[in-house]
Formats: sequence, structure tokens, C-alpha cells
Amino acid sequence: MQVKRCVKRFGAFSALYSKPNQFWVAFDPYSILGVSRSASQAEIKRAYKNLAREWHPDKNKDPKAEDMFIKISKSYEILSNEERRSNYDRYGQMDENQPFGQSQHHGFRKFHNSFYFDESFFHFPRSREFADSKYMLHHAQFNSDVLPDSYKRPYLIKVTSEWCFECMHIEPVWKETVQELEPLGVGFGIVDLGYERRLANQLGAYRAPSIIGLANGRITFFHQAVVREHLQQFLEALLPQNLVERINDNNYLAFLDGWHSENKPRVLLFDQVPVVSLLYKLTAFTFRDYVRFGYVDQGASHNPKLLQQFNLNTYAPTMLLFKEHTEKPVDIIQARGMKRQLMDEFVSNNKFLQVPRLVSQQLFNELCPVKQFHRRRKYCVLLITGEDEAFLSGNKAFLDFASANKKDVLRFAYVYQRQQQPLCRALLHNQAVASAQVVVLERRSLAGRVMYRSVSRGWNGSEEDKHHLHQQLELLQKDPSYLTLDATLPELNNEMAPVRPTPMSDDLREIMPLLSLVFSALFILFGTVIIQAFSEPGESKPHKSKRKEQVLPPLTFLPFFFLSFDPCSRPPKKDFVEVTELTDITYISNLVKLRPGHINVVLVLTNICKNALLRKFAKEVFSFSGTETLHFSFLNADKHREWMPSLLRSACYVGQSESLDDEESSDYSGHVLALNGYKKYFCLFRPVFTGDDPNNSSSEIHHKLDKLGMWMERLMEGTLPRLHVSAWPTLDDNSSTES
Repeated sequence: MQVKRCVKRFGAFSALYSKPNQFWVAFDPYSILGVSRSASQAEIKRAYKNLAREWHPDKNKDPKAEDMFIKISKSYEILSNEERRSNYDRYGQMDENQPFGQSQHHGFRKFHNSFYFDESFFHFPRSREFADSKYMLHHAQFNSDVLPDSYKRPYLIKVTSEWCFECMHIEPVWKETVQELEPLGVGFGIVDLGYERRLANQLGAYRAPSIIGLANGRITFFHQAVVREHLQQFLEALLPQNLVERINDNNYLAFLDGWHSENKPRVLLFDQVPVVSLLYKLTAFTFRDYVRFGYVDQGASHNPKLLQQFNLNTYAPTMLLFKEHTEKPVDIIQARGMKRQLMDEFVSNNKFLQVPRLVSQQLFNELCPVKQFHRRRKYCVLLITGEDEAFLSGNKAFLDFASANKKDVLRFAYVYQRQQQPLCRALLHNQAVASAQVVVLERRSLAGRVMYRSVSRGWNGSEEDKHHLHQQLELLQKDPSYLTLDATLPELNNEMAPVRPTPMSDDLREIMPLLSLVFSALFILFGTVIIQAFSEPGESKPHKSKRKEQVLPPLTFLPFFFLSFDPCSRPPKKDFVEVTELTDITYISNLVKLRPGHINVVLVLTNICKNALLRKFAKEVFSFSGTETLHFSFLNADKHREWMPSLLRSACYVGQSESLDDEESSDYSGHVLALNGYKKYFCLFRPVFTGDDPNNSSSEIHHKLDKLGMWMERLMEGTLPRLHVSAWPTLDDNSSTES
């Protein structure tokens, strides 16, 4: 794709070879915006807004709309800045970094001895110099490769575009960061805002340049100055906080003994520096599901016992790996310049205990893979035992036997019969046994089919049991037909999963909607009493004319319920969205005197579209209703016609008319405002134009709020533009209410 674009551009150059003056006419920002060279800034802005609305790719389906929109945006970027405009008028140069006094042909290249073009104008030779194709991300590739891989390593993603001057300024820092962090295992990607609009929308990136962090499938935006130190700090902040545990003389024994409860080996890194290196944190992030990591500061004064026990060389970083026997490590590496590849090989070769406990289907699949070829047979020797003290001696004897009989074709593991009852019933033919049993099996298919055989006489850990098991395993390796039984195993229980709540009975599930309605009604009454009790005296005596218009109670709740019992999800604290109508009673407490740090999200509606918009509003904001600093309200524009125009005029009065020029309208239904009463600013959501007749009851008015969820995400990120007001207008006139 990149090569095709370059060929297309140079073809355009050849076409203009004999007529060089036409080149500048082809990209004349004045002609593109349709304004004269003496046009004022107001005329340029008006022309840009009209053209941008007409050629926006989301509204204009013309195949040339996207390219035209880019040209319009670029033209406005040049002419809206007086310095760039003056530079272009004098030299035809659009890079503001070039001094005005330089020659017109400075930086120009000769083409066919008669055509000149400015390389700094197009930027593509330099901007693509480092942005190699291996870093460019596409929508399908991101979702199939990068997003799953973010659970093993973090990513830094740069959002750029071909017409971005600021992107060129951060390019050297970005290049140094890639060269420094990529060898450590950090992933990098680049998204072209012009060609990957779908991926940019998924990431929530709407401007270039932007830098995004991705770890554990979670997207985080970078908001600091683009320097290497800030990028590295941002990357470390993406990682979980408990990846590496600080180890000293007081807690090292508890750390090493934790292998039994967590079912994971332990790794200790000894180094002279007090800060855990980013390389070690990234390694811990990759293998966090298999191994527990600890760090020992050799230069600290509170670790003499720990250093003396393992007798380490203090002149080079050292990694020790422990399994079931905590007195002595099973593997060790020591190197001055420890590389990521060396650490990965060290951990991946020892990421399982000698006799791990089968606690999930994933672990079972890795320990006992399905047989593919005759020479790659893997036999799983499984001890079915218990957790009581009576089984401890037998379990330890099984571990000793496994340590003494290490072979590539044998994998030793154990399960607790009480924790994995379906598996044990399938292998023991539904027989409840009082003593431990040993089963040798070979997996034949991913569907759970296995060939297996139970070792007779059971297992109590005696020398006779060890000798008998050794004989059985010798027979198995000589004759695979030794496994005579066939079974289909169920999927293992995930013992490490979060504890699930007790399932509800069918009777309780049936009456839950009724209980929700009853408790909601009680909550409405209780909330009304509380609001009236704590409102100011002046607020509790509204005008009589206003009281006649009051149809709903001061505090209303939308009857929109989400009854979700999925334990894996994280629902808000309530099963409904609490929405308050802004009236002359609730206006002061819900806006003017709103607590610092709190925001009221207000939906503007009319009587015609009230029910449809409220349902859609509740659906879009439900996932944010668990945030304690967010409140949700609605304003009836039919009752308070002057409030919205007065608010917009107030914002225009303080010099923010640029973003509100087109907001003067008779129909404000579907607008959403995020109001910060304490700091006196608001963010504005404009409804999606549906083309429907608002007076038509059958029209789908709720589509006006289709993009509200994305707007709410940007609100939570703090990336929405803020419009400030000097004071909040009142509900009954155009005057202002001072806080």
C-alpha cells in the first residue's frame, strides 16, 4: 500500500513536469476553501466549517470525500495560523519552522532539470523513513494479534497522519524509545489516522499525534511531554503493581513456601540497585500466570541472612529459581548484561513445578498435550489424592518418586479429589476411594478422549508402591498398548477463578423484577423526602405558576432495569440508572452547589421525544453509573425554553463562540451537557442527525444518542473541550445564578 501511494504521487509529479505553476494551484488553500487572499479569519473559519460539514466522510459517501476532507483540514490549518499563512503567502512554504527570510528555493529539489518541489511540504520520504511497515497496524491485525498479545507484553502505539507537522517533532524521541525498549520486550505500533479510521475510532484516537498505551487489553492515553523518561514512566504505570515482591530476611521464607498455595515456582533476582529494573518487570508480566517473582536488593543492610544462605557473587545480577524444595534452587543464571532472551529461556524452561497440581483445563492442556505422532508420546502420571493430613506422607513420597524418575515422556501431576470430582469420577468409574490412587493416561483428542490405566494396589508412598509404579511405567514405555481403558474426560474446574456467588433459585429469579419495582418505588419516596429536608428554605417555596407545571416529583428515576447475574462482569452498584429532573427545586443542589469534582450529565429533551430519549440515555450511560462523581439528570426544554440558549450565549460571551456558532437552534432535544457546577464549565454532546421528523411519533428518535457512549468515554478520559461560563443561568429567565 505504501509503495502504491508513492508511485501514485510521483506519477502526479511527472504529469506536472512541464507546467510547474499548476502544482501550487492544485493545492492552493485559498482556492480549496473558496476564499480570497484578503479574507478575514472569520470568513476563513466560516468557509472551513461549511466545507468540513459537507465533505465529512461520515456524512458524504463520495469516494473522494476523505481526500477532500484532508485537503480542507490542511488548508484551514495553514490559513487559520497567521504565521503559517504569511509564510505561505510569501514563499509558498507551509512549514512554520523555516525562517521567513530564506530563499524561496531553499530546501527545494530539482526534478528533470526544470521542475522544483518542496520535500518538506509532502513529508512522506522523511515521515516514513522510520515508520517501517512492520510497525503499521491495521484493524484486523490489531484485533487478532496485538490485542491478545497485550496480555503478555505492553504496547506503545503512535497515532500519526501524513499531514501532521507535530508528528515530525516527536519522531526522534519516538525512534530512540523504540530502539531502547523494543529489545526489552515492549511492543510498538503505528496507526495512520487517514488510512486506518476504523482502528482509530476503536482506540478512541481522534487527533494526531497521540500516543496510546495498551496492556491487558486496556487502552490508556499518554498526556505528558514527549520525552524518553516520561514514556518509560508511562509504560511502567501500565503494568500491574504487584508483579514483583520486595524480599528481605523477614519474608523470604514465606515467599518461597508460597509455591504450595499458588501452585507456582518462585524466582528471586539479586541485584545491587534499589529500584527494580524495567526488564525484570516486563519478564514478570509475561510469565505472571506461571511464576511468582521476587527482588532482593543486595546493597540494603537488612538482607545479610538471605545473602549468606545462598552465598552469591554480589558483582553481577543473579536469578535463582525454586520449586518444591526451597532450600536449594533448581536453576541459576548470573550475568552482568542480562538480556531478555536469556531471562525468557530461563523462566520458560522452569515454569512448572516438578509435580504441579491440576487446577485448570489450560494447565492440563500444557502439561499433558494431545498425542500427535508416535515419537512424541507424552504420558501423564496423575495422583488422585486428598488435602487432609493423612495424605501428606503419600504426597511427599510421590514428589520424591517424580524427582528421581525424570523423563521427557513422563509428566507427573496430582489433583485433589474434592476439587475435581467430575474428573475423578470419570477415571475411577464413580467409585469413592479412601486412599490415594495413581492413574497413567495419554490424551488422544482435544475433545477429552484419553487412554488410561489405574495402577493397582493404590498409593500410600511405601517403597513397595514406588517399586510397583516404576515397573508399570517401564512396561508402558515398552508397550503403549498397556493402556487398555478408554474414557472422555470432562473439563477441569478452574480452582484459581474468582469465587462465584451462590446461584439463585428459580423462584427467587422469577420475583426479582417485582422486587426491583417495589424497592425502586420506595427509594423514590425516600429520595424525595431527603431532598426536601435538606434543600434551602428559598428552594422549598417555588412560584405557584411553576408548581402547576410540576408533573413529576422533584426526584425521578427512569424505570429502566438491568438485572445481570453474571459474576464475571462488573456491573454498577445499582441495577438502574438514577435520573433527576432539573426543576426550580433541584436546580440549585444538582448544579449550582454541586460538590467539587462532581459532574452532572444532563440530557435535554422535549415532551414529544421524552420516553424514547430517556430509555436510550439510560442504556448509553448505564456502564458509567457506578462512578460516584457522576450524576445524571434531564431538562425539559418545553418547560424551560430559554435556559439552553442563555447557556450557549453565556459561553459565547466569554470568547468561545468558535465551537458554538452552529448551536443556535429551536430544537435542542438530544443534546447532552456535562456540567461542572463548581468550576463553571460544561462539555457539549451534539446529537446524531437522523433525518427523521421530530413530530413523527414513529421515528426512531433514540438514534440521536448513538455515539453518546463514546463521548462518555472521552469525558472520563478528560479529553473533551471545556466551555466556561461566568455564571449559570436560571431556569425561569435569562439572568444568571451566582454560586
